[in-house]
Amino acid sequence: MPTLFPQVTIAIITAHGIDNKSVSQVPTTLLTRANEVAPTLVPNDPISNNEIVKAWRDAFKKFKTDKGTRSAIENLLKRAKNGNPVRSINPLVDIYNSVSLEYGFPVGCLDLDKVTGTLRLTVAKGTEHFSAIGEDDDETALPGEVIYRDDTDVTSRQWAWRDSARTEATADTQNVVMYMECLKPDWQNQHRQAIDCLEARFAKYLGTNCEVSMVSKDMPTTTFK
Repeated sequence: MPTLFPQVTIAIITAHGIDNKSVSQVPTTLLTRANEVAPTLVPNDPISNNEIVKAWRDAFKKFKTDKGTRSAIENLLKRAKNGNPVRSINPLVDIYNSVSLEYGFPVGCLDLDKVTGTLRLTVAKGTEHFSAIGEDDDETALPGEVIYRDDTDVTSRQWAWRDSARTEATADTQNVVMYMECLKPDWQNQHRQAIDCLEARFAKYLGTNCEVSMVSKDMPTTTFK
């Protein structure tokens, strides 16, 4: 990955002991406000004329993707901009979606108890198995596409575009690992603010502290549990 994206830094964030069943613990105003803030990050039309979107589209041109694939963050921002607000799912998802919408960084989230062995960001060989959330059919990763995977199979395809049903964070999830990518060095201050916001909201609404470590070209590995 350093060869394709030498400037990328990724925050690896873990949290334990989550109660993800009590929907009342996260106010509805959190997502409402986030959906209102999101369009200010992409004020130009068409949406491709905004820096966040352009940077991610340029990144996606560096590897093979499914036709028409857009980054997870573009999809979220586009919904909010077009008046199709991101809806509530569960407390955990609502919190990290609110951060994505307000700060412009994608967040991938896995149930940590379902991750097997080592989690890594890599380039697919084209034989890796994947079963997407909400889909009945199994898929195979494209050769050369950017994926997250563990020792079993793919956990997220094409960065964090789609997450695996096998490692999906559900209402029963208690422990999670999240990844938040920063494509450009000049986004690092905003990236840090997004991380801080995510930590604060986990503490306030889920009653748990996060542990954060950073992965980059100069620090390519980290340990978490």
